Amino acid sequence: MRVVTDTPLAPGRGAPSAALYPAERLDLARKAAADAGLDALLVSPGPDLRYLTGYHAHLTERLVCLVLPVLGEPFLVVPELEKPGAEISPLGGLGVEIVGWAETEDPYALVARRLPRTGGGGRVAVDNHMWAEKVLALRAALPDAEQSLAGEVLRELRMRKTPAEIDALRRAAAAIDRVHRRIGEWVTAGRTEREAARDIAEAVLEAGHTTVDFVIVASGPNGASPHHEVSDRVIRTGDPVVVDIGGTTQEGYCSDSTRTYSVGEPPAEFREMYEVLLSAQHAQTLAVRPGVTAEQLDAVGRDIIAAAGYGEHFIHRTGHGIGLETHEEPYIVAGSTRPLEPGMAFSIEPGIYLPGRFGARIEDIAVCTADGGERLNQTARELVVLPG
Repeated sequence: MRVVTDTPLAPGRGAPSAALYPAERLDLARKAAADAGLDALLVSPGPDLRYLTGYHAHLTERLVCLVLPVLGEPFLVVPELEKPGAEISPLGGLGVEIVGWAETEDPYALVARRLPRTGGGGRVAVDNHMWAEKVLALRAALPDAEQSLAGEVLRELRMRKTPAEIDALRRAAAAIDRVHRRIGEWVTAGRTEREAARDIAEAVLEAGHTTVDFVIVASGPNGASPHHEVSDRVIRTGDPVVVDIGGTTQEGYCSDSTRTYSVGEPPAEFREMYEVLLSAQHAQTLAVRPGVTAEQLDAVGRDIIAAAGYGEHFIHRTGHGIGLETHEEPYIVAGSTRPLEPGMAFSIEPGIYLPGRFGARIEDIAVCTADGGERLNQTARELVVLPG
């Protein structure tokens, strides 16, 4: 079972800076939508809404929807009982009209009435996280409109982080680093993975996150499963232990870092394997710079691992983008010819997994800068041997 402790902020209470959620994002999104031939974006609670407005809204069966027309002013449709939260959120300072709807009112008809009309019904794009029931209800309310996904537009904006966003990611990385520096307090021989994970989850919150998004504690042979999560297996002396943890801070930005530990001295073959992995991850970190493609960065580490004879045991992509979501564009994977650009933030997390024996992964968040890259996580990447 994945250990998740969820203590979200009340809607609107993110205390973000104006620089983190600037007002001009709405205009940038409007221009991008127009360039894509769209007439409006329809955005429900989730990372896209928070990106555009700073509003961290509850996701429930009631419709909350930011309507961003290419022609006309944006407005937020929100249940009356949620309106006060929207008003005190950063969205309240953007000049966006907040339109409340009563329990007996049809909010989808409200959106349709207020949406500027275009010839032939127009083209509207819904955010990628919108629930299917809401997408279908909007389709029924706008039968002549062509629907598409807003992610095609918004991901291009979200992928390139502003300096304020990178600062927020630095703070998130520092928070999760504080937890990794204490892993020896909880990962000890005689305890179960689940027991250690519960303590780690509490520490993630104490370190400065508002939610614990995931805790993976994979000991011994369980480390050969990249997304093992946790179990009741008892950690033993000599076990390598993969610890992958992440959360979301009050500002809305995510952390994600993996370190592999050993409880007591590990098998000699594991040490040899780990040195290969360390070399690969280090080389990939140094290779980050503008113009390098995602697949080229993936190949830097993959080639080192393959040359050492472990190629078939590196079974996932090198990394994923990170920001308001733990996993977002760009993805560092074979087949992606997307060149890195300044402001792109992503994980570098090669792994080697020997089924039935053990596994290892090293993960840092990196940012592409104007002339290279910056590693945000600062804990040691060398194997840490904990007391057995």
